[in-house]
Amino acid sequence: MNILKDKILRDGIALNSEVLKVDSFINHQVDVNLMKKIGIEFANHFRDKNITKVFTIESSGIAPALFTSLELNVPMVILKKQNSKILNDNFYTTEVKSFTKNTTYNLTLSKNYIDSDDNILIIDDFLANGEAAKGAIKLVENANAKVAGIGIVIEKAFQPGRKALEDLGYEVYSLARIKSLDNNKIEFVN
Repeated sequence: MNILKDKILRDGIALNSEVLKVDSFINHQVDVNLMKKIGIEFANHFRDKNITKVFTIESSGIAPALFTSLELNVPMVILKKQNSKILNDNFYTTEVKSFTKNTTYNLTLSKNYIDSDDNILIIDDFLANGEAAKGAIKLVENANAKVAGIGIVIEKAFQPGRKALEDLGYEVYSLARIKSLDNNKIEFVN
């Protein structure tokens, strides 16, 4: 997606060889016009998959997931990174390791928002090692529902996330694939 790549080159910052800072348009301040185009792109790509819900993990995936669900006209469900006092025992949970924050958290999903006949599209802002997506997949599968695909805004292609997810049999569709962040330079996969 060229508009996204241009925005990354213009406003993204390679903090080091593994971290890309895009907080000026994705995960602190949000460029809603760009998110709308991202949502349309994901919806067009997955339109024939009979998606019933779009899932994302709080918080950076919310904007692209919202516009995707709006375009597909299906509900969006936000997977929570901590146990809620109001969920009681009526939820699925799994543990996820965050690459960016180097921490572990519990990912939770209320059983009220998934059915075994759901066909879920997972949307996330970044793909590095694939741990967040694998956590989301586990929650969907615990409910005996199906993952129709995984949409990623920015993939760090130099990390093993895509291979890990594809080896599990899932389609991964990334809008911008980063080849390298070495020497403070952002390079894309052709």
